Amino acid sequence: MFRRWLRWLRGNKRPKASLNTHSPEAFAQHAEEFRQEIITVTEGVHVAIGFGLANSIMLEGEDSVAIVDTLGSVEAAEVALKAFRQKTDKPVSAIVYTHNHTDHIFGAGVFAEGGNPNVYAHASTSGYIDKIASVIRPVITRRSMRQFGPFLNEGDHIHSGIGLFLETGPDSHLALMRPTHTFEDRWRGHLAGIKVEMVHAPGETNDQIVLWLPDKKLLIAADNFYRSFPNLYAIRGTAHRDLMQWVRSLDLMRTFPADIMVPCHTRPLFGRDNIQNALRDYRDAIQYVHDQTVRWMNKGLTPDEIVEHVHLPEHLATSPYLQEFYGTVAWSVRSVFAGYLGWFSGNATDLNPLPRSERAQRTMALAGGEANLRKQTKAAVEQEDHAWALELTDHGLQMFPNDREFVDLRIQALQGMAATQTSANGRNYYLTQAYELKGLEIPLNRETPLNIVHSIPLSTIFAAMATNLNAEKSRDVDQKLNFHFPDTNEDFSLHIRRGVAEVRDIPVSDPDFTVTVESTVWKEVVADIRNPVKTFAGGDIKIEGGAMKLAQLLLLFDKPS
Repeated sequence: MFRRWLRWLRGNKRPKASLNTHSPEAFAQHAEEFRQEIITVTEGVHVAIGFGLANSIMLEGEDSVAIVDTLGSVEAAEVALKAFRQKTDKPVSAIVYTHNHTDHIFGAGVFAEGGNPNVYAHASTSGYIDKIASVIRPVITRRSMRQFGPFLNEGDHIHSGIGLFLETGPDSHLALMRPTHTFEDRWRGHLAGIKVEMVHAPGETNDQIVLWLPDKKLLIAADNFYRSFPNLYAIRGTAHRDLMQWVRSLDLMRTFPADIMVPCHTRPLFGRDNIQNALRDYRDAIQYVHDQTVRWMNKGLTPDEIVEHVHLPEHLATSPYLQEFYGTVAWSVRSVFAGYLGWFSGNATDLNPLPRSERAQRTMALAGGEANLRKQTKAAVEQEDHAWALELTDHGLQMFPNDREFVDLRIQALQGMAATQTSANGRNYYLTQAYELKGLEIPLNRETPLNIVHSIPLSTIFAAMATNLNAEKSRDVDQKLNFHFPDTNEDFSLHIRRGVAEVRDIPVSDPDFTVTVESTVWKEVVADIRNPVKTFAGGDIKIEGGAMKLAQLLLLFDKPS
């Protein structure tokens, strides 16, 4: 895969090292960071780079090995494992997840090689996996496909900022193994006979852990550090990331006297002074964005205004570890503002804005009518005023949905914006939306392996059901359902009440339906793996209240995407 991108780079006159680091050419050159290879950073520590979006790390002990992070798919893990096996054929006795992101966990079953290794993670990791896997999977999937660009063609997709490509897609397969050994703050012991300390260090995620190998003076940095400006906010959509918590974790990492630091994205760092300087600059950049955003917030500025004021000082802006190949300062500013103050900018205009359709109509009138709006939009595209062209096409497509001319102008504006980006996330997002206007449909309904479906807690399953209730269809419905799961000895109730589905972990009195079913069967029904009508008719579910009536009631819930 990497050779394909390398050919692209060479065919497009690969830039020299003296490039402006903020240029699109430097962005293209950054792909070399992900050339596929196994790097042995010290005796017994091998790092697989370029096999997926993330790195995988093999710790080789005397009789076995431990794997830290397992890539994001079966296919990627198989290639990486084959490369690792050129180093050693010792069995895998332990797997570690540094955090819950899909590119780090879904190849685990491959590395287990049919065995039953211990799987280590933070105590909260499984909960985060369940949330992404069920409650918000459709929107995260759609936006992740835009951010990482797996549907872009070879010429348009260069890399993904912190890795060459996202290997998790509609045609990939997943092999998750649930954590078997978890901890809250700190774990000390041996993995594959190697002395290891695992420390909770929340940053890019709240469940992030870093690993310290004291005998090797080696720090595994997880995703709290990589060779790009950090994703203090991910445009695919994430929970708020506490920047000062991230800074504190980096300060904790600075306390380890590391001579080698292995990030879980991008290449290892060597030399104590180099590592200390890189971590210091990284934490200073994050604190700078936080502090200066808060400073301007307190002066009463809106997010749009603050973005114009907050720029990294030159010594940070020119750091090779802080180039905006992934996150950006501007997106981070907006996230800090929202984290402290929420969605409202402070400008009263934003409290009750005009509906988009009415705003578009009035803007068109202000422009002098439809003909002038089209003329101005064309002019903006021709003058490469791409941001303005996008705003104008917003209005044009509000007024004239699917209008071919406005669609084509928007595609050109999206492509123009993409060409100016140094952030892979921004570039891929712009280009993928252009592809969608050309007819790309991002597939959201991928088959989830049964072991993953079965491992999701019933509480999460019912929470996902509540968010899938069709409010319009259920507005006049008032029905109570009790569920008993004999295999887990759990009870839940669902009260569908005029557009709301109230979930409780106790039965309700006077239910309209009582359902007795094995938990795995019900999970398969909710996940749309089993047909409800056939399942009801087949006798796998005991229903008091009428099977057909229950089947009709379930139609009030949107199918999982």
